[in-house]
Amino acid sequence: MARYISLIRFTDQGARSMKKSAARAASFRKSAERAGITVEAQLWTMGAYDGLLILSGDETKILHCLAGLVESGNVRTETMLAVEGTAFKALAG
Repeated sequence: MARYISLIRFTDQGARSMKKSAARAASFRKSAERAGITVEAQLWTMGAYDGLLILSGDETKILHCLAGLVESGNVRTETMLAVEGTAFKALAG
């Protein structure tokens, strides 16, 4: 099972309709869960990024779901694979 952290920035379109962001997030969560993805966290932030997602599940399904999110035109994402200590130790050798 893969885990990804996705940093989110509103596009101009997303910023203009920011009031609808919570509803869009709820819709994304439902869609992701239907696809078998666990949404571990869905947070809004203040600063360089407007929000973040932590998703776990099948890597291909997660990346497909994030592609759909970006295609909506409201956000851009910066996505990273996230691993816990034991997995990192194995990767680092």
